[in-house]
Amino acid sequence: MDTSRTAGGEGSESTQARVERVLREQLENGTYPLHATVPPQRKLAEYFGVSRHTVQRAVDQLIEEGLIETRQGSGTRVIRVPNSVPVPPQSQRPGAASLKPLIEQAFRQAEVTLDIATLTAETLLRHLRNQHELIAFEGASAPEKLRIRMLLPWTTEPLAYPRAEKPADARVWVRWRRMVRESGDELQELQADFTNLGVQTSIEVRHIPMTPQFKLYVINDEHMLFGPYSLTPRQIRVPREGRPEEDEAVDSLDVLGLGSTLSYHRMEADEGTHDSVFFGSMREWYRSAWEHLSVVLPPTLRVSPPVESSEDP
Repeated sequence: MDTSRTAGGEGSESTQARVERVLREQLENGTYPLHATVPPQRKLAEYFGVSRHTVQRAVDQLIEEGLIETRQGSGTRVIRVPNSVPVPPQSQRPGAASLKPLIEQAFRQAEVTLDIATLTAETLLRHLRNQHELIAFEGASAPEKLRIRMLLPWTTEPLAYPRAEKPADARVWVRWRRMVRESGDELQELQADFTNLGVQTSIEVRHIPMTPQFKLYVINDEHMLFGPYSLTPRQIRVPREGRPEEDEAVDSLDVLGLGSTLSYHRMEADEGTHDSVFFGSMREWYRSAWEHLSVVLPPTLRVSPPVESSEDP
């Protein structure tokens, strides 16, 4: 039975409770809107880095609450969305905000620009897919232009995290690198999909030789979301050595980007305000990293083989 917790000490949140909480938040913020299909439990288990049994229990709880339903051959879909609806940051200026309302607002403009620095592209992909579906199938108006720049860590060298506790075990890094590669493929598909809808689309991904300490979203050069990554020891499931058709949990160091708090900032008319100064400094950081640190990795390097041990056999 999976009883691991996301933080040490009695009373901390259990793994199952975290999965339930984050899934509820994703239903609330539109990551999985009404009637949308939730990923299969195998994918959710891999995404959360937990056992399928833990995901099964979390899904059963949401089914019991009447939020989702599972049908044979049709998968799991959303049948009710929790009542709490995030308020657009521009109306309340909260300290924290979610990405969904800002993406929705941006896509109502003629031109959409997104500058992102993150560990993976999965969160952004969900919101882009939602916007594509709204335009393609529900008649929402499309922007004229969409320009996305994304900074990701390099994939040619192991990172400070996520990683296995044993330095010689590269499987956790290989798992993360595969996720990045699959996200890159999906971004290319989305670029073609938006282009087919008549949107002039440009999506560029570059890599920087560092492990990111935070995630950053700059939307239409006006709104910004910023959130530092918090480190946590946890078990991550990876293919078993010698038997890749099976998986096993390995002690690892990871970050819980999913469900983490994002602080909201905007560029104001007064350039001397706290928000304007922070916005300007982080925008300058992004510009300098993009121009001086980032590179476009050729495909052969993006999928380079795992690091071999230097020890003699």
